[in-house]
Amino acid sequence: MYVPTKIFFTKGVGRHKEYLTSFELALRSAGVEICNLVTVSSIFPTNCKRITKEEGLKELSPGQITFAVMARNSTNEPNRLIAASIGVALPADSNQYGYLSEHHPFGETEKVAGEYAEDLAATMLATTLGVEFNPDTDWSERENIYKMSGKIVRSFNITQSAEGDKNGLWTTVLSLGILLP
Repeated sequence: MYVPTKIFFTKGVGRHKEYLTSFELALRSAGVEICNLVTVSSIFPTNCKRITKEEGLKELSPGQITFAVMARNSTNEPNRLIAASIGVALPADSNQYGYLSEHHPFGETEKVAGEYAEDLAATMLATTLGVEFNPDTDWSERENIYKMSGKIVRSFNITQSAEGDKNGLWTTVLSLGILLP
């Protein structure tokens, strides 16, 4: 059984006339272009330690199969605002799992996209932990309820946004949670 023990977060943006090359350049910007990425769903493993991007990059080898939670978005429409965000919600008890969420909107600022992704992750964790809340209240109010419950210790997001290239080149943004053994 493989359960990651470490995670780091990174993000990037790439621009090129070719769609695939813009993705490659976004991976380079994020520092993970040497990996064979396998996307996974959104569980933050129990007892998983968050490490810095710099620490994590040192553990990667060319061609390595690397598990990642990835949010990705692309456009070739000039000036179109795009974002890719990962929200993270961690339980107070590290023996319980947390959640990561992916959000890839058009027309949202980095702040709006990040808060939305963070809200998604925290709401998924809150429902798992049995935290009572009103889903119709805004994120800042629910965030306080989640944290005051004592069951959710922390939430955050990593978000990359960009405007589509003014000359119509493909622009790709991505945010990643890289899971390591």
